Amino acid sequence: MSDQGKPVGFKKGLTNYGDREFSVYLRRSFASSMGYSRAMLDKPIVGIAHSASGFNNCHRHFPEMIDAVKRGVLAAGGLPIEFPTISLGETFLTPTSLKFRNLMSMDVEEMTRAQPMDSVVLLGGCDKTVPAQLMGAASADIPAIQLVAGPMSTSRHRGERLGACTDCRRFWARFRAAEIDEQEIDIVERRLASTAGTCAVMGTASTMAIIAETLGMMPANSAACPAVDADRLRIAEETGRVAFELIGKPVRPSEIITQKSVENAWRVLLAIGGSTNAVIHLTAIAGRLGIEVDLRRLNELSDTTPVLVNLKPTGTHYMEDLYAAGGVPAILRQIKHLLHLDCPTVTGETLGARLEDVSWIDHNVVKPFDEPVRETGGLVALFGNLAPRGAILKRSAADPNLFEKEGRAVVFTSLEDLANRIDSDELDVNADDFLVLQNAGPSSDAAMPEAGYLPIPSKLARAGVKDMVRMSDARMSGTAYGTIVLHIAPDAASGGPLGLVRNGDRIRLSVANRSLELLVDDAELDARRAAMPVQDTHKATRGYAMLYEREILQADEGCDFRFLK
Repeated sequence: MSDQGKPVGFKKGLTNYGDREFSVYLRRSFASSMGYSRAMLDKPIVGIAHSASGFNNCHRHFPEMIDAVKRGVLAAGGLPIEFPTISLGETFLTPTSLKFRNLMSMDVEEMTRAQPMDSVVLLGGCDKTVPAQLMGAASADIPAIQLVAGPMSTSRHRGERLGACTDCRRFWARFRAAEIDEQEIDIVERRLASTAGTCAVMGTASTMAIIAETLGMMPANSAACPAVDADRLRIAEETGRVAFELIGKPVRPSEIITQKSVENAWRVLLAIGGSTNAVIHLTAIAGRLGIEVDLRRLNELSDTTPVLVNLKPTGTHYMEDLYAAGGVPAILRQIKHLLHLDCPTVTGETLGARLEDVSWIDHNVVKPFDEPVRETGGLVALFGNLAPRGAILKRSAADPNLFEKEGRAVVFTSLEDLANRIDSDELDVNADDFLVLQNAGPSSDAAMPEAGYLPIPSKLARAGVKDMVRMSDARMSGTAYGTIVLHIAPDAASGGPLGLVRNGDRIRLSVANRSLELLVDDAELDARRAAMPVQDTHKATRGYAMLYEREILQADEGCDFRFLK
């Protein structure tokens, strides 16, 4: 029993046989088969929820990290017990990992609640794993602390640094434009991701790690440490110790993830030029605790938050450079005057107290507030008759020359249509056109993949075109770049106006006015809407696919399930 008289460890959350003492007796009997001594069976338990899998290259070093967490728990006086959950390897899932993020969150929530543990370490890293773990922990609301895989270290190719996956896309674009041959792209393929860990740039994994630290769910300066660095193991050990200390306090996710800490996370997302995916994930995490997100508020914050991190795809450096430059505390210190510094963290101190120890910052990587990489935040939300509930543009990775533009729509009605026609020399397209992809949002069969990074049509790429306006109801990898409008809500498959766009329509984009307008009169749009066949969005007859179709929300609500908010 704990000091408060509540059951802890193996006496907690008993399997119900109608006889409490028998339940304790039986559980301890089976736990004894794992070799635990009587003394260990009486200790509080720290669960270690991890997402290691042979289908997740980012997490191949987790056995070593789990051992380090266990050291920290044991040294503090607790009993560490690891358990697996669903793992979401970004490039190994079809149709897309986002479809299964909510499933993983349910797994984390239910297993942390159903199994006997007094606190839990959430060990993840790859894009959707950290959001899923934070969503599940927020819903279960037992003391929890996040631990991330850490970013990959960079590789080399002909004297040039490589780090998945911005460089992956850059070389593929060069290959499509016939600037490099098959032999070179094959060599690059083997060098892009050469260590354990998540993408080495400011992709979704790095962004979500930084957001988790900013929210207060991780120890200070633990987001950016490379996966292969010995510091990563020391962070893991410290995480185990803190997880045990959370039992005595206890501090729950609902006390850490608050309206103010979420706003801090928005600020940092903007300052790092972070992934557009984070808008969906942070909205979903906040939604689990009843915290509403307003994309118009995001615009207000973006106008007063400069991009300060000189990191790919917005800048030139990599995550290992950010760690050497001072990590997340260095970023927070630069925007300290914009943050809610009284927010508590899992380690006990406030966010403001964490920043008092920042003594050195490499300003080549983390720029001073008055010498930013970009003067305004990395993301903006757009609204208009084409996006009534909003759309997202990552302006820090886009061409400012395309921000105020009107163009002709070249429409692709599905991913299959895109694949079949984008490289045809017969495609009627020029560099001033707007590429429009429909039916790739959360309600579609595609389930909102990272297909918003529409490739430049081959004939334009060969002519030297590097960027053009592209828009869809899909997502984009945080490692990608270009003038790309994403997350258009509501999506085409659910009847949103994006599905009404036709070839030759004129569209006006204005980043200054935060607007996205289809220049077609209302009468014509009404006629198109009336002529459209009713789409069957409930095709699945069983299992998770049926649950997904029935419960999925739109991008502006974080693509969570309706019954989980």
